[in-house]
Amino acid sequence: MLLFASTILLSAFLLFLVQPIIAKQILPWFGGTSAVWTTCMVFFQVLLLAGYAYSHFVTRRLAPRQQTKLHVALLVASLAFLPIIPREALKPAGEEDAALAIIVLLAATIGLPYFLLSTTGPLVQKWVAHRFPEKTVYRLFALSNFGSLIGLLAFPFAIEPFAGSAAQSYVWSGAYALFVAACAATAWQSRNRPSAPLEFAAASPATADAAHAATHATAAALAPERRPGAGDYALWLALSALGSVMLLAATSHITQNIASVPFLWVLPLTLYLLSFVIVFEGRGGRGWYERNWLLLPALMLVVAMAWGLSAERGVLDVSIAIPLYCAGVFVACLFCHGELALRKPAPRYLTHFYLSLSLGGALGGLAVGLVAPRVFPAYFELPLALFALSALAVFLVLDSRTLIGPALVATVATGYFGWNYVEFLRNDVIVMQRNFYGTLRVREQGSGTEQVRRLLHGVILHGEQPTQGTDRLEPGTYYARSSGVGLAIAAKQARGPVKLGVVGLGIGTLSAYGRAGDTIRFYELDPDVLRVAHSHFTYLDATPARLEFELGDARLSMERELAAGRPQRYDVLAIDAFSSDSIPVHLITREAIALYVRQIAPEGIIAVHISNRFLDLKPVLANIAQAEGLVAKLVSDEPEGGGSASTTDWVLLARDRRAFDDRTLAARAEDIAPNPAYSLWSDQFNNLLDVLKSRPLDELKSLLSMRGSLEASD
Repeated sequence: MLLFASTILLSAFLLFLVQPIIAKQILPWFGGTSAVWTTCMVFFQVLLLAGYAYSHFVTRRLAPRQQTKLHVALLVASLAFLPIIPREALKPAGEEDAALAIIVLLAATIGLPYFLLSTTGPLVQKWVAHRFPEKTVYRLFALSNFGSLIGLLAFPFAIEPFAGSAAQSYVWSGAYALFVAACAATAWQSRNRPSAPLEFAAASPATADAAHAATHATAAALAPERRPGAGDYALWLALSALGSVMLLAATSHITQNIASVPFLWVLPLTLYLLSFVIVFEGRGGRGWYERNWLLLPALMLVVAMAWGLSAERGVLDVSIAIPLYCAGVFVACLFCHGELALRKPAPRYLTHFYLSLSLGGALGGLAVGLVAPRVFPAYFELPLALFALSALAVFLVLDSRTLIGPALVATVATGYFGWNYVEFLRNDVIVMQRNFYGTLRVREQGSGTEQVRRLLHGVILHGEQPTQGTDRLEPGTYYARSSGVGLAIAAKQARGPVKLGVVGLGIGTLSAYGRAGDTIRFYELDPDVLRVAHSHFTYLDATPARLEFELGDARLSMERELAAGRPQRYDVLAIDAFSSDSIPVHLITREAIALYVRQIAPEGIIAVHISNRFLDLKPVLANIAQAEGLVAKLVSDEPEGGGSASTTDWVLLARDRRAFDDRTLAARAEDIAPNPAYSLWSDQFNNLLDVLKSRPLDELKSLLSMRGSLEASD
């Protein structure tokens, strides 16, 4: 039994450890967007479904010795995929379908190993049910989820801080080879079990009694020999799909508001897995789920999550949003998975149950990861999921006098707040469209000379332009002439024609600085942004400068330019990718800055826009500047008057101080010193939690202090 349990534990550990390892390696290839993780999750869920389907098929259709031969052959073949390092040939060129490219890349890198890991839980549990009928096989399901949980937690705390990406891949590959040996031994031990599939075998009275004793109390009440009906399958699918949708929709919401880093991806998934452990383990294997005490907290959190989406109260602070949505995911998944645990069948129908769970999870993943971006014009998955969960709760508690009322109230409340959220997204919108990278909205507000047109990506402003008036071609918002990038461009233009590089197109505001003889090259990840900038704004069409556009991830594009022997020699290279709450970390590492230095002229300036609601990136850039021997200066701009200029922070980097000889620039730019309290960010290690501007404990202390002051004044 120890061999069986160890094999399940090791397979589950590797199954979920590989997810952040691979996702972090390919994240920079696709612009660092949170959609990369969502697409990876879709791939993992679909392959998990394939693994469960394989387990269901072979245990029903093949004799034990045939199962052993087939599985061992596949295990040996999977070793050809090692080590699991994505090939350079699979890097995107910039114009392909990103979601499809990620799926192809993952299939070529970890396809067969991941598939075989996914088969282990249900397959080995089925073998255990034959070999040890007195054992409770559903406890092995809890053990499997526990192994997955340990794998996820090991990555951010025990692996990522101490090992680079290549080392992670090699160590994982070695551990996988050990799993192949263990699983092959397990299959060999099971080769002499009864040849008839358990669900069609004629069980002896002793076997039937043992199976009955092994079934959980709730399943026993339904009679362990009863074959699941259509209603059972429908509820299994609905509950597992809704749990998957809640996980992915909330994860997307969290990462879009904070950053696309593996730690934040891992947190909701960890809670998702923990919910499985809790409801399938504890109290002698009967699970800890009790609808009567869990449903009310779940409904309250679901309503709070829906309320948090409402833009009438503004965007929630990170110290409130992350705890709220993580707690909401956890309790919602406890509800969905707890209801599944109440409805689990006898062990003889184990693969039916697991196959239904994996199918529901895959359908939920496909709905969020692939269908929603192509069907919905904006991010509607989370409000719909919250409403659906409340409505499903109503269906499940129709016979409860105490719970039906709260469930109905929650359904109405989630529907109301969700509708408010949708209405806010549509308010004053003349264009709203969505693709792999997120939702773009063009809003037109005001009238006459006060009318402005804004481009928003999610809830983040990416530029605005007056629709009339003499100043409609004047650079505003983050790019005013008094800003750091404005001063840097003016200093270089005083010497003659310039070449500007811009990472992040927005509405093309920086092209307003262009003069005849100047060249401006834009790097833009999302092709829809380029189309919208041309069709609904006039900066690009009005500039006399020569414009060039490079679609795809900026870092990959620059690497290709240098590899082709075409350094751009920019006088100013503006990196405008960090004002959003979801920042592409790979564009602000030591390696990224070193790449930018190779792209600028000898006295060129790298201008990095770091205005951000939640993150303080000054120490990150100061530490990198020291490590790379660069000069780092900060220009903080607080424009006066009623213009469109915004308060901004720009960090300017250069090889030496001669780049800042311009008198105006020198007067405004202040030196920033490195801070050893912060880590040196690299491609191998970076930590956004260190640079958060607010922390939950700080917020709590502030609220308590404010309350004390109010009470004292009263």
